[in-house]
Amino acid sequence: MSSPRDTDDTAKADVVNVESATLDHMAKHNPDFAATVEDAKVATAKEHSMSLWQGLKLYPRAIGWSVIFSTAIVMEGYDVVLMGSFFAFPEFNKKFGTLQPDGTYQLSAAWQAGLGNAMNAGQILGLFANGIVVERFGYKKTMLGALSLVIAFIFILFFAQNLPTLVAGELLMGIPLGAFQTLTVTYASEVCPVVLRCYLTTYVNLCWVMGQLLASGVLRGFLDRSDQWGYRIPFAIQWIWPIPIIIGVILAPESPWWLVRDVYEGNRAAEETVAMMIHTNELEREIEAGTTYLDCFKGVNLRRTEIVCLTWVAQNLCGAGLMGYSTYFYTQAGLAGTNSFNMSLGQYAIGFVGTVLSWLLMTHFGRRTLYVGGLMALNVLLFVVGFISLAGENNTAASWATGSMLLVYTFVYDATVGPVCYSLVSELSSTRLRTKTIVLSRNAYNVFSIVNGVIIPYMLNPTAWNWRGKAGFFWGGLCFLCVAWSFFRLPEPKDRTYGELDILFEQGVPARKFKTTVVDPFHDRDKEDTKSLQG
Repeated sequence: MSSPRDTDDTAKADVVNVESATLDHMAKHNPDFAATVEDAKVATAKEHSMSLWQGLKLYPRAIGWSVIFSTAIVMEGYDVVLMGSFFAFPEFNKKFGTLQPDGTYQLSAAWQAGLGNAMNAGQILGLFANGIVVERFGYKKTMLGALSLVIAFIFILFFAQNLPTLVAGELLMGIPLGAFQTLTVTYASEVCPVVLRCYLTTYVNLCWVMGQLLASGVLRGFLDRSDQWGYRIPFAIQWIWPIPIIIGVILAPESPWWLVRDVYEGNRAAEETVAMMIHTNELEREIEAGTTYLDCFKGVNLRRTEIVCLTWVAQNLCGAGLMGYSTYFYTQAGLAGTNSFNMSLGQYAIGFVGTVLSWLLMTHFGRRTLYVGGLMALNVLLFVVGFISLAGENNTAASWATGSMLLVYTFVYDATVGPVCYSLVSELSSTRLRTKTIVLSRNAYNVFSIVNGVIIPYMLNPTAWNWRGKAGFFWGGLCFLCVAWSFFRLPEPKDRTYGELDILFEQGVPARKFKTTVVDPFHDRDKEDTKSLQG
């Protein structure tokens, strides 16, 4: 009886061992395209046999350009934590909040929700626009335009004197930050081979965590400052990032997949890798020809859109929204202001370590196992937080225990669900519809972010629901639903080329069989073409 390892090795060997007589139907009737198919076969075989070290040696520039694009996400992570942490920042509350009976200043839950959701609303607009603009102008020009908008909109936040101006600034700031959400992960997935795909796409999550860590550290450093510069300087620090990224983007090449979709007219490709892109593009044109938002909901793409959207939505349903309000959550759980900012700083440092660890875990366990297992662990931790809260509001030990559980939660999230999501959404969408599918999925995420942005402040605000740690029960229940969905619906894309994933989806292979099913994007298409000719 063969072992699972033998089965996997046999499956990989069958995928790589492509018979030379097997050609796509198009190749049979087009000698020029036949040569392209042969090059595509060679490139596909090379991608399957390529080791991580070989990928690092062969694609150093692609790695560098991807890193430059992804670094823009640092600004989003920074801004999200900045605004959420300001709700626990004394000088910010004194400027924009109202005096409470106990002598402290506090923003109402309604204004907290408005500030938190303004950016989410802007991101929805930016994402939908990005899905159209990228297809027409490419990644580079769109990225440069978005970075220029960031520089302009920071002025609004820096000079804001009232809450409506802050809301307007956050709304406008969300437009270019929303564009970054799609640009970075799609560019990373399109400039690298299969072996590097998971690392470069999950680096996007690492950039998010770096932004969170930076924002938390900056606010901790200005915590004792008793003037307006305590919250203005953190806004101004956002001007540091766009200029160096703009320089890098100007020097970076355009996505080769975008160039193939935009300018290829049938000439024989000189390079094997480009030939593989052309073959995959032609394969997807046969499967599903459209490239509009509506096409994301037709035929095979409907399943792919559902999976990608819910993979990202699950990040908001598993309780991760609490991390954005962590400093405020700690203060409402009973910790002192200084300790709350210290805990948040430690939390994001732990998140950084967790994201780096996810690269090792994905190599050994794959995306699906890590994602589903991570959700299960988060489910348990949320219920633990809920039960700890039953100890009472004035229990110091319970307050520290709640904070500790949130630190563990952050580590697990950033080692599993957080970064793996970026790899999954980029791999499970088709190449021709990738930008638009990711736009839809991230906007689905943003819609639920808006919901979270409304209910979380009410959950934590002492002038509203005042749930404190009991919010763990609510999010634990939703997280359980995410576990159930991902177990039955989420496929494993590890070690698959985009062409192989197209075939798996076209054949309706169940999610739990993606890992073991043997497919050949050349041979399988040939068999279908032969059947159609005989019919």
